[in-house]
Amino acid sequence: MSDNKLIFEDTRTQTIGDLVAKDYRIADVFGKHGIDFCCGGNVTLEAACSGKGIDRAQMVRELEEATARPLDRSRNYDAWELPFLADYIVNTHHGYLKENTESIVAYAQKIAEVHGPQHPEVIEIAGIFGRVAADLRQHLREEEEVLFPAIRRLAEQAKSGSDRDAGAAEVLRESLQALGHEHDEIGAAMHAIRALAKNYAIPADVCNTFMLTYRKLEEFEDDLHKHVHLENNILFPKAAKL
Repeated sequence: MSDNKLIFEDTRTQTIGDLVAKDYRIADVFGKHGIDFCCGGNVTLEAACSGKGIDRAQMVRELEEATARPLDRSRNYDAWELPFLADYIVNTHHGYLKENTESIVAYAQKIAEVHGPQHPEVIEIAGIFGRVAADLRQHLREEEEVLFPAIRRLAEQAKSGSDRDAGAAEVLRESLQALGHEHDEIGAAMHAIRALAKNYAIPADVCNTFMLTYRKLEEFEDDLHKHVHLENNILFPKAAKL
């Protein structure tokens, strides 16, 4: 436990994002308490506990318990080289979004048509998620065609000791700023959907498609949290140092 105590002792300065970057297993603890570790990951643990009315000492105990066993290197994302991490994000999280986003749009529109008169919140949910889907299409394209190639190029140059590509560095700076802002907007939209859906509680008078839609939205949000965490708290800060 001693190593964990060293990680968690300075809770007044370490941010939620910093802590999850060190050990992703604690994301489940934050999720249980409704603490946003991706888009809201720039707040300190001290501030997050205070905002949620959680005893800081109890939170630290839960975090230490979650990290008591040695970390599996296969999930030690902070130790991965940037090109490998970028490839993982594309293959895992971009792949998930490309496979599932449009079907969720269709489900959301369907339940808005069928259940909208009795549950008007689903009409608003369908509208918000439709905008999220449209934004993500451009967002993923920007990452895969512009940002990630620049990261790979600069990381390889840093590793080989060759001169830095000034053009790639400028692309990197511009993309990081724009994409970080887009993460905040998409995160806020998903928070709004969760609030409208009352934490995805299923009403008693709805069909199986309604139930499936809420389950898929919750799954989508969970994957998005992991995806944005890897970018906001690990990939982007390290890339900025290139």
